[in-house]
Amino acid sequence: MEQKSYPHLLAPLDLGFTQLKNRVLMGSMHTGLEEKKGGLKKLGAFYGERAKGGVGIIVTGGFSPNMRGSLYPFAASMTSGRHARSHRVVTDAVHEHDGKIALQLLHAGRYSYHPLAQSASSIRAPISKFTPFQMSDRQIRSTIKDFAKSAELAREAGYDGIELMGSEGYLINQFICARSNTRYDDWGGSYENRIRFPLEVVRAVRQRVGRDFIIIFRLSMLDLVEQGSTHEEVIMLAKELEKAGVTIINTGIGWHEARVPTIATQVPRAAFTWVTEKLRGQVNIPLVTTNRINTPEVAEDVLASGHADMVSMARPFLADAHFVAKAAEGRSEDINTCIACNQACLDHVFQGKRASCLVNPQACYETELVVTPSAYKKKVAVIGGGMAGMSAATTAAERGFDVVLFEKSDTLGGQFNLAMQIPGKEEFKETIRYFKRRVDQTGVTVKLNTNVSLDELKGFDEVILATGVKPRVPAIEGIDHEKVIDYQTFIRDQPEVGSRVAVVGAGGIGVDIASMITEPEDTSLDNWLKEWGVDKSIGQAGGLQPAETHSSQRQVWLLQRREGQVGKGPGKTTGWIHRKTLQKRGVELLGGVSYEKIDDQGLHISLEGQYHILPADHVIICAGQESVRGLAQQLEDAGKSFHIIGGADKAGELDAKRAIRQGIELAISL
Repeated sequence: MEQKSYPHLLAPLDLGFTQLKNRVLMGSMHTGLEEKKGGLKKLGAFYGERAKGGVGIIVTGGFSPNMRGSLYPFAASMTSGRHARSHRVVTDAVHEHDGKIALQLLHAGRYSYHPLAQSASSIRAPISKFTPFQMSDRQIRSTIKDFAKSAELAREAGYDGIELMGSEGYLINQFICARSNTRYDDWGGSYENRIRFPLEVVRAVRQRVGRDFIIIFRLSMLDLVEQGSTHEEVIMLAKELEKAGVTIINTGIGWHEARVPTIATQVPRAAFTWVTEKLRGQVNIPLVTTNRINTPEVAEDVLASGHADMVSMARPFLADAHFVAKAAEGRSEDINTCIACNQACLDHVFQGKRASCLVNPQACYETELVVTPSAYKKKVAVIGGGMAGMSAATTAAERGFDVVLFEKSDTLGGQFNLAMQIPGKEEFKETIRYFKRRVDQTGVTVKLNTNVSLDELKGFDEVILATGVKPRVPAIEGIDHEKVIDYQTFIRDQPEVGSRVAVVGAGGIGVDIASMITEPEDTSLDNWLKEWGVDKSIGQAGGLQPAETHSSQRQVWLLQRREGQVGKGPGKTTGWIHRKTLQKRGVELLGGVSYEKIDDQGLHISLEGQYHILPADHVIICAGQESVRGLAQQLEDAGKSFHIIGGADKAGELDAKRAIRQGIELAISL
């Protein structure tokens, strides 16, 4: 295989008083370990592994500079010498591997999830239940001092720098924008007054920490909300930040309340690096670009194209701690790529759980999910080559077991072979590629096109059933009509469907199918930005413009039996994107539906006591799945013990997060 090189990505960056080993910044992520008892030790192991993996500089999740700025009651903060001392376990772990790490200081402002929230003005955020108190002049000055003290404590804790969170709609951003700052004193009104708060914070921090300490400022370059900053204002603030003593400017894209997707898998790779490029040449300090950069090839291209001096990647370091080292060794094919699903990272954090990664369950569990060599040999049979099966097989082989993986089809990958064909889910092919590489590298014996028999399993010490799922067939009269297609057949064969299509079932798969059959022909980045109302000229405040609606020429109904919101999808942070996409394309979302029958006229339904005939040319069934357990009964009857994982264990919502984790946990326990 041809060895790739990444001269721009791997070039060192001289900051004057110190040097970064490459142009990669690991972006800030809250993991949930920050507040847990013993969590800092686990956090140290998490960041230490990324430092070992070669990242240039790490930025932690957000720590508040005072109690009122905390994200929620008892959230992580850096306010005392005790805090600083406790963080040594984190900084020492990073420095042990010659890494650098910066503590992010984040005051949540009106995004604080508690009744003592403060902001520039007393305006409640649309995503919060608490109306903040307007800060007095004394409270503003006190908060500036708190930022400076926290920065000094970070230095005492051994951090190489701090990042000031001035984007995503948090407190500093709230002062900057007229959307959330309606003051008429020295901290509001004109733009010069509104940026006074961030500049005073930077000056106070620089004075407290000295000249040889990294200050990163996360600058919101594209707010994506009404009454946000204009590009001219962003340039003005960036220049003033440089004068005030900032070392590096990091790019922030979109407030949390913005209704434009910025990091989900539907977002094209490197979709917002042009925003950072617009600031190049306006300041003389390094600029970091961000969002949906998930391979070294994309990162190298961004830097080689002159869009930025550095790239920030956050979730890709959940997926693979050794991303940079593998790139440097010419092993990009061995990188476990982030697929931007959000299911185990952001969705977990918003539920108050520990963050992890769908494709790498060991992320944030470095001290718990430990793969160690087995003291004894075993022969292990894994039946089913989907995500659960490959996860179990490769982990068992890594432990030194003799593993045979049986797959009835002609390829590995299971349901991900279908998922990767859905527009916006092309990234799933990266996970298949990674696990196939792992299968080869760990020495798993693979037998494709094989329906394994009970006799063939007699010589194995352990049998793992990972036989997946099959589409559930609902009891609807006419379900065998020629216009009916199950979702697996539709995705696999992609038959031509008519101009009127009814999709039965509005779970994650139903949403995917409705998206697939209404996908516009032009899927370029420019068209995607126009569809979501993003103005590339950033001529308007916040960078918004009227969105271009691309109604599908195909009439589509997305139906569910359950009453209430239709098309939620599996993820809290992505469900709204799916719904908005379908609505923009003219898909009719119907909940509380009873299915009567399917015939030549179409799909007969009852809705709110009324009888309707949807004149569908085709009806695609996405009514859930059933577990395929294959040999389970035979094994049980023969008295042979076995394990069931993945969809075979629980069909659910095709939960790859659970399937991959189950595979690793089971293999570790053998």
